[in-house]
Amino acid sequence: MMEAAIGFRLRRAQLSTFQDFNESFSVKGLRPTDFAVLLLLTRNQGSKQSDVAEALGIQRANFVAIVDGLEAKGFVERRKSETDRRVQSLFMTSAGEAYLAELMPIWQDHEARLVALLGGPGQRDALIALLDKLYD
Repeated sequence: MMEAAIGFRLRRAQLSTFQDFNESFSVKGLRPTDFAVLLLLTRNQGSKQSDVAEALGIQRANFVAIVDGLEAKGFVERRKSETDRRVQSLFMTSAGEAYLAELMPIWQDHEARLVALLGGPGQRDALIALLDKLYD
């Protein structure tokens, strides 16, 4: 019965995907969430901290610790909003950009392995379309 359960299959796929990610990035000591934050900030410099947390599906309380770690490493910085002092905006530093540039080939290899397991880009696109239906 479990073999036909969508949630069970999704969880197994997530565990396998994260295991490959963790093995790929082990030399960098990077967690998937840290990578996701850096990747998101490449095109969203100055985003509100709460918006980044929401976009990644992370509770605000947990996200603060993630940003604290990235800030301690010098990869991101928080800045007070010019219009609302209660709001923190996130910016990737030049060190963060350089670090992400080092990570991209590793991530691209990881993604290529997953796409190959799925049977190619068409299958990946089909999977993404199906997954989108579950949460859109």
